[in-house]
This record gives sequence, structure tokens and C-alpha cells, in this order.
Amino acid sequence: MAITASDVNKLRQQTGAGMMDCKNALVEANGDFEAAVDILRKKGQKIAAKRGDNDAKEGVIIAQASADGKSGVILTLNCETDFVAKNDGYVAMVQSLVDIALDKLPATVEELKALPYDARLSVEEKITEQVGVVGEKLDLSGYAVMNSNFVVAYNHPGNQLATLVGLSAGTAADIAEAGRQVAMQVAAMNPIAIDKDGVDARTIEREIEVGKDLAIQEGKPAEMAEKIALGRLNKFFQENTLLSQAFVRDNKMTVEQFLNSTEKDLTVTDFKRFSLS
Repeated sequence: MAITASDVNKLRQQTGAGMMDCKNALVEANGDFEAAVDILRKKGQKIAAKRGDNDAKEGVIIAQASADGKSGVILTLNCETDFVAKNDGYVAMVQSLVDIALDKLPATVEELKALPYDARLSVEEKITEQVGVVGEKLDLSGYAVMNSNFVVAYNHPGNQLATLVGLSAGTAADIAEAGRQVAMQVAAMNPIAIDKDGVDARTIEREIEVGKDLAIQEGKPAEMAEKIALGRLNKFFQENTLLSQAFVRDNKMTVEQFLNSTEKDLTVTDFKRFSLS
């Protein structure tokens, strides 16, 4: 059976595979379109098995909020090289996964992988198919969903860092902009919790012990060491919890004060930060 350019292009549009890969698959399948799709999928499975132990530390991260601002998703699809990560087709592939996640709001990576990508494949099967297209290990390594009164997404240029922030109120333009500023704060300052109540007990214990040791090393009396350590702990909270951090755009106020200046009692209900570095 003669393989036409139109046949090759149709397969390429559906799978994202290269022109020669599509032509070879159609030739091998004697022009059977569905059989050619299966051949390309099996190629992806073989490459995935072969490259399973490879490091996949590059990739693309995208965060996106729903049109009504009530939910948002963030995910990471890793690959092996920045050459693949910077490819427009790869970025579009990740965006398509975000669109599916935002539509269905699965709770976990496993639930996302099980969702249909299209009429042919699940999300997991589509990722495997793309392994055959790009020739590298791909790994859906991170995913989170957020629901709040108002969710804001921030994507840092280059798709290596993204954040989601949930606010206690929303819709007004000034609140949306405030949310964007806080999402950028999370990207820049990498807080560990919203406030000190969100810091786990083990971290607090470690900081107190470190503070005591430093005080003693500085020659302070042992009976004063704990008081000094607690003072250092408060500074740790100020530097590492979001609402207590100095606001990057105006360090004369905290993030909490900035939000209150936008609307009384406006606060952060949740945040997520994904980064490749």
C-alpha cells in the first residue's frame, strides 16, 4: 500500500512523532493507521524500559488556575535534557496534561495518570508514547491540586519554577494582583509554611537545639542559652514563614501586612511551590 504525505502528517499530528518515524511505522503496518499508532507506542515502551535508570532532572513545570479562580493545579514532567525541555512541542504536551488535570481535578499523580488523554490513550500511555517521540526518559514526578476561595498561579519564565497560592477571598482585580504578588513571593523566598503554626515540631526542635549550641559556642551562660535560642527561633519564623516574611516589593511591611492593606483580614490559605533547582 502506498504511503502518502497526508497519511504521514495525520499520524504525526496525532502522536507528535517525527516524520520519518511516522512514515516507517506506516510502512511497517502496511498503511494500517491504528497498527502504526501501536508500533509507535511500543517504541516508546522499549525506550522507557531501556532508559528507566537514567536521571531525568530537566523538565517543565506549569501551574494554572481555573477560570473561576476556585481551583488550580501544578505539575512537573521531567525529561533528561534541557534540549527536550525547551522544545515547544514538549511544553505543549505538558500544557495538555495541565488542561486535563484542571478539568478533572484528580487528587493524586496516580489518578491523573489513569485519566483518558484522548480517545486512544490514558495520560500514562500518552507519556510513554512521547518517550518514543523524544527518545528520553519522561517522569510525571510532581503534581498537586488546590481548592480555595481564590487561587492564583505564577509561572516563572523558563518553566523551571511555578507556584500556586490560595487566598481567603477573591475576584476583585486588586485582590487578584495581590495574589499574584504573593505567588511571586513564594517563588522568590521559598517559605516552608504559611505561618509558625504550620512548621512541623521536628523543625522547631532542631532550630532550638542549633540556637542553644550557637549560644554556648559564643560563650553565653547555659541558663541563657534557651532564651537566646527562642529569640533566634522567632527570627527563623520571620524569615521562613510566608506571612511573617518581609514583602519583597516593599520590605518595610510583612506579607501579612501587605495582604491586609489590600483587604482587611485577607490571608493565604495554602501555597505550593515546584522547582527543578
